[in-house]
Amino acid sequence: MKNNMIIKNASQVVTCSGFKAKHGKEMSDLHVIENGAIIIEDGIIKAVGSTEDILKGMDESKYNVIDATGKTVLPGFVDSHTHFVFGGYREEEFDMRLKGYSYMEIMKCGGGIANSTTGTLKASKEELMTLGKKRLDSMLKFGVTTVEGKSGYGLDFDTEIKQLEVMKELEKIHPMDIAKTFLGAHAVPTEYKGRGGEFIDFIIEKVLPYVVENDLAEFCDIFCEENVFSIEESRKLLNKAKEMGMKLKLHADEIVQLGGSELAAEVGAVSADHLLQASDEGIKRMAEAGVVSTLLPCTAFSLKEEYARGRFMIDNNCAVALATDFNPGSCHTESIPLLFALATLNMKMTTEEAITALTINGAAAIDRAHEIGSIDEGKKGDLVILEFPSYKFIPYHIAVNTVERVIKGGKLVVNNENSGLLY
Repeated sequence: MKNNMIIKNASQVVTCSGFKAKHGKEMSDLHVIENGAIIIEDGIIKAVGSTEDILKGMDESKYNVIDATGKTVLPGFVDSHTHFVFGGYREEEFDMRLKGYSYMEIMKCGGGIANSTTGTLKASKEELMTLGKKRLDSMLKFGVTTVEGKSGYGLDFDTEIKQLEVMKELEKIHPMDIAKTFLGAHAVPTEYKGRGGEFIDFIIEKVLPYVVENDLAEFCDIFCEENVFSIEESRKLLNKAKEMGMKLKLHADEIVQLGGSELAAEVGAVSADHLLQASDEGIKRMAEAGVVSTLLPCTAFSLKEEYARGRFMIDNNCAVALATDFNPGSCHTESIPLLFALATLNMKMTTEEAITALTINGAAAIDRAHEIGSIDEGKKGDLVILEFPSYKFIPYHIAVNTVERVIKGGKLVVNNENSGLLY
């Protein structure tokens, strides 16, 4: 019976059916099955449909059975942009923002990413493992079954590698799948101040080869931003990473309209993230090139900035994903309920679009839409069961967790109604 499960009598099975990113109007189609059932065998979805049709003639005694009467079943959520492996906190910077300091002003005072590099440098691998596991557990309770994690709080060889190795080890002991991203170019270290190009050369010559040779990361990312890394520096690193077989991501057009979204389309990035200041032309090019636009409304909320133009992007045929951007500085939250609330209430996304953005499009943002992100035959049995009979309760119960159970690969790993974590 291990990893063999039947979920039956669900008020709704929200399949989000598909094997690639959904663009524009496609994001509204959730493919909902009323009174639905799902069969999982050896951790893989074998059948989905109405309870009457799917279970006809089935011997349920060979399965772990969950009666989901009055409940809603969705694909496991995919949080496709986080920085969850870090040491030290930056609560003082949050307090400074409340007093009127901007993010860039805080950086000039020695805060920001450089602050987190100190804490992460000091933390041992064991300490980072303990902290990382605790954060993954919290995400799992919110229904996240696959997460992307970035390095970037080292800005040197040893600490960047340490972060990536911690994620690799965590994936072995935790139910959650982790898509690992090398973000060595997250900021210009103090010793390279005014010499960002030289730092990029250091990453290309010293760090990137080790990451690739030891299979420590699937993606390469860079903070393409004014006073951080230029378009030219970003292009150089990303093209080299691509040559070495890595997939690409960008922190793009977050603070100023620099042209990062256009660059993402040019280099064939899987996703471009943040995009608060993305131009009309950049949005058009991303849509045409199939770059997933990953929006992070919790960050805009935390920084008290204007939100990215999610409505405009969807109306212009982009594939939009949503992610938390959980990190110690600009967005210290892993809350999926808050993410839904901000996306629907403040970014003018519909409930259907937000669900698509955190399931199949989140999967596409880490190039895994072929195996997760929807309830389709052949995909991993990663599911979320809500305590309510309709998916519309997610944003309606504002910023409150509506997830009752979480299933990972056909195994029940969370039961929030009773004991919480079960793995």
